[in-house]
Amino acid sequence: MKLISEALDNKIDFLVEEAEDGEKSHFIKGVFMQGNVKNRNGRIYPIGLLERETKRYSKEFVEKNRAFGELGHPMGPTINLDRVSHMVTELYREGDNIMGKAKIMETPMGNIVKNLMNEGATLGVSSRGMGSLKDKGGAQEVQDDFYLATAADIVADPSAPNAFVEGIMEGKEWIWNNGILVEKQVEEIKDEIEDAVKFRKLTEEKRLEVFENFLKKL
Repeated sequence: MKLISEALDNKIDFLVEEAEDGEKSHFIKGVFMQGNVKNRNGRIYPIGLLERETKRYSKEFVEKNRAFGELGHPMGPTINLDRVSHMVTELYREGDNIMGKAKIMETPMGNIVKNLMNEGATLGVSSRGMGSLKDKGGAQEVQDDFYLATAADIVADPSAPNAFVEGIMEGKEWIWNNGILVEKQVEEIKDEIEDAVKFRKLTEEKRLEVFENFLKKL
């Protein structure tokens, strides 16, 4: 499966809610994901698929206060706790959209988000998931093996082209390893073979060693 990242063109709303004791909390709210429409990356997400993953993600993460998101474009499907800026508190379907609400946290990245939005910055959200794609009518349809990893990361200028970031992130492949998503070590194997050829060590024994190492990392 490959990492699939989607940044929406929709601007998210910035909310400040004040509790009875006067303490203020900051939130973002808006469309987090869109279904049944070809997006600017040429992909289509069936809304039934998004709804299924929304329900699973809500049960496993939102309801347990562990639906974290990061500031910026992470390089993989896992959460980097040192970059967490917010926590999703609501996620639900509304028509062909998946709506969400997230609380900005008192973390270094969360404080950056607050300052940016207080200064009037326009920010957007980007989802992260794992899955395969299939060509369909001039678009790529996300298949049933789709797994929502993060409902919303906060990104700058959601309407700007993100082909470069997409190219870096989607050039990597990921696999399940005992319930954990890990990057395939294909490049390491390639480098090992190239080094062996360079130093004329690619004997039959070496080829078997490289192949065995490759199998161990799958």
